[in-house]
Amino acid sequence: MGRMLAIAGYPLNHKFGFLGKNDAPSALLGQIFSGNKGIDDLVDFADVITYESENTDVEIVKQISKKTTVYPSAKSLFITQHRGREKTLFKQLGIPCVPYKMVSSQQDLIKAVSEIGLPAILKTATEGYDGKGQFLLHNKSQIGAAWKSMNGALSILESFIDFKRELSLIAVRDTDNNHKYYPLVENTHHNGILRLTIAPAPAISPKVQKTAERYMQTLLDEMKHIGVLTIELFETENGLIANEMAPRVHNSGHWSINSANTSQFENHIRAISNMPLGDTSATNNFSAMINIIGEIGNIDAVLKMPNAHLHLYDKTERTGRKLGHINITANSKQEIDDSIKQLQEFLPNDD
Repeated sequence: MGRMLAIAGYPLNHKFGFLGKNDAPSALLGQIFSGNKGIDDLVDFADVITYESENTDVEIVKQISKKTTVYPSAKSLFITQHRGREKTLFKQLGIPCVPYKMVSSQQDLIKAVSEIGLPAILKTATEGYDGKGQFLLHNKSQIGAAWKSMNGALSILESFIDFKRELSLIAVRDTDNNHKYYPLVENTHHNGILRLTIAPAPAISPKVQKTAERYMQTLLDEMKHIGVLTIELFETENGLIANEMAPRVHNSGHWSINSANTSQFENHIRAISNMPLGDTSATNNFSAMINIIGEIGNIDAVLKMPNAHLHLYDKTERTGRKLGHINITANSKQEIDDSIKQLQEFLPNDD
C-alpha cells in the first residue's frame, strides 16, 4: 500500500520516506528508515505520517503524534483494529451489524454459541486478515477445536448470516470535514482472500448507495477520521449489514487507479496533506480488479489485452501472498464478464 501511495503522491510534488527494510516493495520509491532510530528519523523527516495497516501499534502512533501529525488519528486506529470496538461503534451509531459475543475462554464460547446459535464464525478480536484467525463453526462438537485455533486470544463470535453478496464502500474525509464517496463495489472472496472486485457493483440502487454513504459519514465524523476509510458490508434481504472497517486504502479500491477520476491512493494523500479532494466518479461504465495471489503467472496474457492494466508489487512468490493485481476497464457488463473469463487462470477454480 505504501508503494502505491507514493506512486500516486509524487505527481503532487510530495516526497516520501518509509519505515521498513531495504528490500521492502517501497524501497526504491523513497528514503528507508530502519533500525533502532528508524521511527525517530522518520519523524524528523516527515511533515505528516500515515500507516498502511490497522495492525499498527496504537501506542507508537500516540507517541509520534506528540511530535508530528499522524493521519488517520490514533482514535481511528484504536477502534478499527479491534472487531469488538468496531461492532460497539456500529451499534452506538445505529448501523446494523451481525449479532456477536466477545469470548475469552472456551466456557465463554460455549455460552456464546448457546446464545447466538450455529453456524457462526469465531475470529480473533485483532490482527486477523485474509481469512487468518478465523474458524467457521457448524456444530457444537467443533467448539474445542475452534477455541484452540484462537491460541487463547480474545475473540469474537459472529452469527453467520445469509447474504446476497459482499460489498464495500470507500470514502475519504479531509481536515475541513469534506467527504467524498466512491461507488459501492462487489467483492468475491476465496479462502478469506479477496480475489475479484466489480466496480460499480452491478444493479445497486441509488437508495442503497445513499444508505451506505450515510453509515460512512457517521463513522467518519464520529472518529474525526482524516484520509481514506473503508467499510465492508453484506447486502441482505433486509438491507445492508456492516461487517468491519479498515482505516486506510483498501484492496477493493485498487480498481480506482485506472477507473476513477481520482484514485483512492491520490485522495488519501490529498486528504492528509491539506489538498482539495479529487473527484471520485468512475470513468468507465464497469471495471474489475483481479488479485494476483501466490504466483505471478502468465502476465503476457494480461499485457496483450487492450483493456487490462497490470500492477505488480515487487514481491517474491509465496502461497497466499498478494503479489499484484489486474485492473480491467469496460463499457458494458458483458465486456467485463468476457474479459474476466480471458483471465480465469488468475482466479481460483470452483472445483
